[in-house]
Amino acid sequence: MGFFSESLQTAFSLIMSMDREVYTTVWTSIYVSIWSTLFASVIGIPAGITIGIGTFPLKGALTTTLNTLMALPTVVVGLVVYGMISRQGPLGQFGLLFTPKAMVLGQTLLAIPIITNYTLSTIEGADKRILPTALTLGAGPLQGVLQLVREERYGVMAAVIAGFGRVIAEVGAAMMLGGNIRGYTRTMTTAIAMETSKGEFAFGLALGIVLLAVAFLVNLALNILQQQR
Repeated sequence: MGFFSESLQTAFSLIMSMDREVYTTVWTSIYVSIWSTLFASVIGIPAGITIGIGTFPLKGALTTTLNTLMALPTVVVGLVVYGMISRQGPLGQFGLLFTPKAMVLGQTLLAIPIITNYTLSTIEGADKRILPTALTLGAGPLQGVLQLVREERYGVMAAVIAGFGRVIAEVGAAMMLGGNIRGYTRTMTTAIAMETSKGEFAFGLALGIVLLAVAFLVNLALNILQQQR
């Protein structure tokens, strides 16, 4: 118990003293997660809206696939992307492996099913009269969809926050694609895994506290948006 309490004190000391390595690692995690969520939103939100308002034979199968992909193992994504961007892969010439760009690519693939599925659920749960009413009042198809999204903006925002929550706590793909390079691609999760294995428990605990704080804020925002909806 003494070991844990001492480590906890050291962890808080590192956080409060604005330790450079701690905050560099935190910034890398947030930077990669924000860009991953942004790119995933650009793809996932339109995809969720299209599936939600559309009627086609394979809609049920597509929805089931999205539900399955929400639980996609991160190491599988890391493995596939690694094969694509490694020197022997089709994208090897771009030198993406072990860079933040590779991490963004892998985490974008992880966030897309989350954001798409949440957006789909939001659109399907919306008032069915919104789109027909907008079209009846003279709005074009695009204007009608934009009005629908405006009415369900809290649900769409919740989808984006859920995607961010997925990638900020990811470790498998980040380790495989980023290489956990100190000061460059080391994120909170990969640093926790490595530093703890090296016996630097206090440093890992400091990052764990920050990660929990970020996760708490993400979930708090998600709950608030869901209540607003």
